[in-house]
Amino acid sequence: MTTGSSAPRNIVLAGFMGAGKTTVGQIVAARLGWPFVDTDDWVERAAGQPVAAIFAQQGEATFRQMERDACARAAALERHVIATGGGALLDPATRAAFLAGGLVIGLRAALDTILRRLDGGVHRPLFNGNRAQLGALYAARAPVYAALPHQVETDGHTPEAIAEEVIRLWNQHTS
Repeated sequence: MTTGSSAPRNIVLAGFMGAGKTTVGQIVAARLGWPFVDTDDWVERAAGQPVAAIFAQQGEATFRQMERDACARAAALERHVIATGGGALLDPATRAAFLAGGLVIGLRAALDTILRRLDGGVHRPLFNGNRAQLGALYAARAPVYAALPHQVETDGHTPEAIAEEVIRLWNQHTS
C-alpha cells in the first residue's frame, strides 16, 4: 500500500546493509523489463568516488545529504526498481517520498545472515568487521524497517525466490 490513493509507480527495496536489495532488485528489474536504480550508485557517480571515500573524506552528514538528493530524484521516477542505501529510509522525508509513490518493501535478514553476506565489509563505511557494533546499528534501525508496509524474509531463500515474492506483491497492489 502507498500513503496516497494512487497505485504505486515504483518498487522500492529497503532494509539493512546486506539484506539483498541490489541483488534482488536487479533480478526484479530484469523480469519486469524495468530500469534498475541503486541510490548508492547515484551518490557515487555524483561524488566521483565510492561511498566509503565520501564517509572518510567528507563525513556522514555530507553523504546523507547526497543520499537524500538521490532518493528524491529516484522517488520521482516511474516503473523503476529502486534499491535504497541501508540508512536511506531513516530520513523521514525520504521515507515519505518513497511511500507516496512506491511499493516499499523491506527485505529482512537475521544478523548472522547479514554478517555472512557482508564477508568482512571492507567497502561498507559503517561496518569494520565488529559484530557487536554491527548488532547495535542493526537493532537501532530495526524499528524503521519493521514499520515499512511490506516485508519479505530473505533468510533461507534464493535471490530468485525473493524476487518472485516482490513481483507477487507488486502484482497484488497494481491489479
